[in-house]
Amino acid sequence: MRTPGEVAAAGQLACLIEAGAPKPGNVSPGRHFHDTRYEDFVASAVAIGPALAAAGRQSVGSTVLHAVTATAEWASSNTNLGMILLLAPLARAALHAQGALRDELREVLVATTVADATEVYDAIRIARPGGLGSSFREDVAAAPTVTLREAMLLAADRDSVAREYATDFAATFDIGVPALRSARSAGLPWSEATVETFLRLLATMPDTLIARKLGTAAAAGVSRRAREVEDAGGVRTEAGRAAVEAFDDELRSPNNAYNPGTTADLTCAALFVVILEDGWHP
Repeated sequence: MRTPGEVAAAGQLACLIEAGAPKPGNVSPGRHFHDTRYEDFVASAVAIGPALAAAGRQSVGSTVLHAVTATAEWASSNTNLGMILLLAPLARAALHAQGALRDELREVLVATTVADATEVYDAIRIARPGGLGSSFREDVAAAPTVTLREAMLLAADRDSVAREYATDFAATFDIGVPALRSARSAGLPWSEATVETFLRLLATMPDTLIARKLGTAAAAGVSRRAREVEDAGGVRTEAGRAAVEAFDDELRSPNNAYNPGTTADLTCAALFVVILEDGWHP
């Protein structure tokens, strides 16, 4: 069983590695958005540590709300709501698991309550994420009448983070974690392994943040480009690295509409799981 300190450190480290990796279309060192800088993500990663450490003795909803509230004290815009929504149940599972992490995670998700949903809705209102869409914005404006898992089931068709709650974190465990382990086993450093994992996730499933902002066709087009970058070699070849940089340039826009932010959240969850299960090996 992991200690609260180990789980908090793993979560903070996962967020820091994710933010520091030059993932196409995302904030990274030297590549900022008009309203968010890399340093905002660093501060946010540190801020959520206490909430993750307490995840074993509080509900998933409380962990989410405490982490979002702590982040709001350090960052002026939403930097990590999706990450927090993914890390909170994983952290609780890690602090209770006697066996496989995913088995415990299933129990955590099934056990969520209406109170959890209420606290998560409060957290969403505090974070004020962009690209919610009118239907989901209306959903969170009212008090929930279903459990957190049931609420996520209702949003699963339009949001990949919600879909994780509905599928026992299928994208994290079935796509992200294997990709990250493969990259690390091949000798890639954490930063390059993170970019490779991000590309694999994006190539496999269109980013729902882009889809909500620009439509499903635009999101599918970005996923096609991710597959082309993989085919060019990704981070493993000179041509592939040039393709990664070109892809990053293509996704840059004044309003960040082409930011694959949900894919970045899933990448962070995969990092958290691998650090927890495999240990930290620089």
